[in-house]
Amino acid sequence: MPISPYAQAAEAISNATAIVITAGAGMGVDSGLPDFRGNQGFWNAYPMYERLELSFVQAANPEHFEHDPLFGWGFYGHRTNLYRDTVPHRGFSLLQDWIERYKLEYFVVTSNVDGQFQKAGLAEERILEVHGSIHHLQCTVPCHQAIWPNRAEFRIDTTTMRAENAPECPRCGRVARPNILMFGDYSWLHQRTAAQEDSFDGFLEQNHNGQTVVIEMGAGSAIPTIRHLSERLGQQPQVKVLRINPREAQIGAPHLSFAGGAVVTLEKIDEFLAVK
Repeated sequence: MPISPYAQAAEAISNATAIVITAGAGMGVDSGLPDFRGNQGFWNAYPMYERLELSFVQAANPEHFEHDPLFGWGFYGHRTNLYRDTVPHRGFSLLQDWIERYKLEYFVVTSNVDGQFQKAGLAEERILEVHGSIHHLQCTVPCHQAIWPNRAEFRIDTTTMRAENAPECPRCGRVARPNILMFGDYSWLHQRTAAQEDSFDGFLEQNHNGQTVVIEMGAGSAIPTIRHLSERLGQQPQVKVLRINPREAQIGAPHLSFAGGAVVTLEKIDEFLAVK
């Protein structure tokens, strides 16, 4: 009888020395966050933008902060409030439990800007946010290279998607923007993410001789940054990738695919780990 892929995943995790958690927008779905899959998915989450006939790409354009910053902060201020209010789902705690139980070295690489991994308690210094973070700000110009925490409070008129207020750069007084890589973005300051990339490279170097499991969750093919990273890591002989995705789970052997959401899949794997 073939061995269940959940049993194979549990075996790989229990025998690993390190774990790399890679996550896309689908990781937040179980916490109630939208993943903006296609224009209709974006409009389902933000029907006011459908009335304005704006796509996600158009709403997430850095030009708004230069020409109409209160409209720019309508979208990103709303998202800031949403992410602050969101409680990370149980999958985050399952991952933490496995890390502690099997004494795994770990690193998180995510395309999400929501800060949910930090909120769930994973170490800031072990997280790479490839597109930046909504919880950090920079000057829109930018007049300098500083990146600072986003402590602004936002009030949003959801009928017009305009903010009543916008944070300012402490040096020049111009409007600040999120330290996020947006579409067609030429002013994003990447130093914070570059430092995280250096830390991740150091982690890979320190753990290249051990058995590593990559757990990829909710990373689609539309913007395949995370999928490509998982596959690149999976080319190493001592690395096994577990791809969890309800719609695009396919991956070649010896890696494992799970066509489901993050929480349900991690819980099933945990059932097999519990009996080991």
